[in-house]
Amino acid sequence: MWTTMILLFLAGYLMIALEHPLKINKAGTALLLGTALWTIYTFSAQELIPLVSAEAFKEFLESNPLLPSLSFAEQCYRFVVEHQVLESIGEIAETLVFLIGAMLTVELIDTHGGFMFITNRITTREKKKLLILISVLTFFLSAILDNLTTAIVMTMLVRKLTGDMRERWVFGSLIIISANSGGAWSPIGDVTTIMLWVRGNVSTAATIPNLILPSIVSAAIPIAIACRRLGGKITPPILFKDEEDNALLKALKQKEKLSILILGISCLVFVPIFKTVTHLPPFIGILFGVGILWVFTDIMYRWNRIEDDLRLSLNKVVHRIDGTTLLFFLGILLAVDALRYAGILESFSVWLDQAVGNVYAVNMIIGALSSIVDNVPLVAGAIGMYPVADEAMVAAAANPEYMAQFMMDGVFWQFLAYCAGVGGSMLIIGSAAGVVVMGLERIPFGWYLKNISWMATAGYLGGAFVYILQRLLI
Repeated sequence: MWTTMILLFLAGYLMIALEHPLKINKAGTALLLGTALWTIYTFSAQELIPLVSAEAFKEFLESNPLLPSLSFAEQCYRFVVEHQVLESIGEIAETLVFLIGAMLTVELIDTHGGFMFITNRITTREKKKLLILISVLTFFLSAILDNLTTAIVMTMLVRKLTGDMRERWVFGSLIIISANSGGAWSPIGDVTTIMLWVRGNVSTAATIPNLILPSIVSAAIPIAIACRRLGGKITPPILFKDEEDNALLKALKQKEKLSILILGISCLVFVPIFKTVTHLPPFIGILFGVGILWVFTDIMYRWNRIEDDLRLSLNKVVHRIDGTTLLFFLGILLAVDALRYAGILESFSVWLDQAVGNVYAVNMIIGALSSIVDNVPLVAGAIGMYPVADEAMVAAAANPEYMAQFMMDGVFWQFLAYCAGVGGSMLIIGSAAGVVVMGLERIPFGWYLKNISWMATAGYLGGAFVYILQRLLI
C-alpha cells in the first residue's frame, strides 16, 4: 500500500504542477488526492497500524472498554475514524481557521482604506527600489507576526502599488522567499520554529543570534538576483486610481481609516503574545482580534451614520476571502497527514538518518523535501525521531560529540529550523505562505519553477553555507 500511496501522491503533485496546461483547478486535484489517500490508508489500516501506531492504538483501546470485544478489523477502522481522522482534521482546522481570520483582518483593513496610509507614503516607482523595500519589510514583519500573515498583508499591499500581473508575480514570489526567511530566525515567525520552541528544542536567546545572518543571506541572494533582472518603473494599478471614487472611502474620515489600520495590525501582532501568555492555539487569538474589529467597525458606522448600502462590516467582507485557496490548503494537508499516519514520512526520515548520518546533510535534505511536502510533518517526524539530549545521554553515548548536536539549542535543532523554514521557498507549494500567495495572485506553478525556484535555491544554499561556516569558526 505504501507504493500505491506514494505513486498516487506523486501523480497528484504532478497534476497540481500542470494545472494550467491541464486546465484542472489545483483545489479539486488536492481535495481528490487527500480524500483518496485517506481512503487507501483506511482500507490498509490492519496492516499499517500495528507497525506505525501500535502504542497509540493500544491507548485508544484502553480508553474505550467496549472495543476489545470487536474484531481487529473493526477496531482498526474505529481507531482511524474516531481518533486519527479527528486528530488530523483538528490540526488542519487550526491552520485554516487562523488563515480565515488573517484573511478577514487584512480584507477589512483593505476595504476601509487602511493600506492607503502605507501605499501613499511609498513614493518610489522604480521596480528595483520597490522590490527591495517590500522584501525588507516582509522579512522583518514576518519575524514579528508570522510568515503566513505577513505574506497576506504584503501581497494585498503590492496590489495597491502595481497593476501589471507579471510584475505582481515577481513581487509575490519575493514576498514568499522573504517571509519564509524572516520567519526562520524568530521562534514565533514560522510554525516549525514555534514547534521547536514550544517543545524545548530551541530557545529564543540562542536561535535569533545564530540564525539571523543565514536567514538574511537566504533572502538577500534572491533579492539581488531579481533586482538585476528588473528595470524601469512599475505599472500603476487601475484599482488604485478608482479608489478616489469609492463612496465608502469618501465617507470615512482619515482618523477612522488610520484607526482600522492600527487596530488591525495590532490584532495581528497580538496573536503571538496571546499564545505565549495563554498557551492557547493561535487561531483563538486571531478570532479574538476579528471579534474586536467587527465590534469596532459596527460602532464606527453608528457614530459616522454611513448609509447602510455603503457599509462594509465583517459580515459583508467575509464573502471576499478566497475559498479556493482554503480548499486547496485543506486537500494538501489531508494528503500529507495520510502519508504521515501511514508511516511513510517517518520511515523516510529514519532512512535518512541511517543512510546519511550527518546532521548538516540530513537537515539539508529535509529542507529540500519541505519544498515538496509540508514542513510541519517533516519537523514533527524529526522531533519524534530524536529526543532532546541531556548531559547524561551525551556522556553515555557511543559517540558523545554526535549526540551533543541533539541537546537543546544544538546544531541539529537550529539548522532544522533554518532548513525547514527556508527550504519551502524552493517550490511555490512548499510553504503556507507560498500556497496563499499562489492563490491570491494566481501564480502558475510552472512559472515559479522556471523563474524563481533557482533563485530561492541559491539563497537556501547560501544561507546554509553561512550557518555551517559560523559553527565551524565560532
